[in-house]
Amino acid sequence: MHFAFVCLPAAGHVNPTLPVVAELVRRGHRVTYATSAPYAKAVESAGAVFFESGEDLAAMLPRIKTPADPAASPRMGMLAGLGAGMMSGLLERLLERARIEFPALLTRLTADPPDAVCYDAMTLAGKMAAMKLALPDIALQPTYATNEHFSMRELMPARAPAEMLKAWKQVRRLITDFAAEQGLEDFTFMEGPPASLSICFIPREFQPAGETFDASFHFVGPSPGQRTTEELWQPRAQDRPLVFISLGTTPLNDRPDFFRMCLEAFAGTDWQVAMAIGDRMNVSELGEIPDNVEVRPSFPQIDVLRHADVFLSHTGMNSTMEALYFEVPIVAFPLQPEQEANARRVQDLGLGRRLPAEALSPELIRTVIADVSNDQEIRRNLETMGQRVRSAGGAAAAVDAIEHFMSAPEPVSG
Repeated sequence: MHFAFVCLPAAGHVNPTLPVVAELVRRGHRVTYATSAPYAKAVESAGAVFFESGEDLAAMLPRIKTPADPAASPRMGMLAGLGAGMMSGLLERLLERARIEFPALLTRLTADPPDAVCYDAMTLAGKMAAMKLALPDIALQPTYATNEHFSMRELMPARAPAEMLKAWKQVRRLITDFAAEQGLEDFTFMEGPPASLSICFIPREFQPAGETFDASFHFVGPSPGQRTTEELWQPRAQDRPLVFISLGTTPLNDRPDFFRMCLEAFAGTDWQVAMAIGDRMNVSELGEIPDNVEVRPSFPQIDVLRHADVFLSHTGMNSTMEALYFEVPIVAFPLQPEQEANARRVQDLGLGRRLPAEALSPELIRTVIADVSNDQEIRRNLETMGQRVRSAGGAAAAVDAIEHFMSAPEPVSG
């Protein structure tokens, strides 16, 4: 069979799907994968045919920040830092790109028809293409799923700024109008009935109200053990505890003050530190680097987590799942609403703690990390959750579900 994958161009959305692509190809299927150019090599390495579509979110965000956004403060979560202007700007930019990309995607899929469209739940073009071409629809969920019993909104802060809600409603109207122009009168973005099949890259036990989701939702968890890395990483010392510090790949990780506090927190201690600072700042901005700290723009995360004692993370879902897979306690420092929700979930399930954003200091960072590392209850909870994550099935279970869905007879109407 031929599958079209349409994915939001962001690492946390593309990476969970690549083991599924590789497994489909291994079983003899063909995959055309639409996303932005920075992911071409990874997509082709998984065995798919790459089709350029979309603008990389990491490149897009810096261009749409508005002067009113207070995102420069390292002490603020993204709900505060992501002002209404930036949020509406991002959604409007996605819509602007969709006006170009959707017709091009339709042309490609019409010329080489797939048997089904597998689309990231946050893409416009993927869901619209499945509807427009009347193809089986398979949603790819890198984060929490939604049904009549649970909505992602329940994990968000209770009081979202009124201007943000207003901006969201305005952009939704624009999206609805655009879909209507394409002949899709009943299109709803990120709401409405679920896809015919949903592949969720988290275990059911991490999903709030997980027991209420029906058989069309398959909670397969992550597949980090199937990802190859560009390099093998080893800690400098095998007999010293290791903390891994990373705030992800988005422009919001540009936090020199935060990273300087981390350096001060662990300088001269028994801890060894692997600290990823992203590619938007230079190591020289941090001042003197202690001997027990290794600083890079990025690390091979899977390799580091195999050795880490604690992960100080932004709690993006991909990073959270990889930490749970390797049973690494999490100290959360979220930068945006979804990550805030993940941090709350991690703490509620006893898998780590949230680092307070208020009165943040090197001493507080060091104390929280030491406490989490030594917390035996967290270790026990991680052992249980780690077993659930690893036994969820990963890419093989995802492809089993897709193949079963595609082989099922169509329901008889009337």
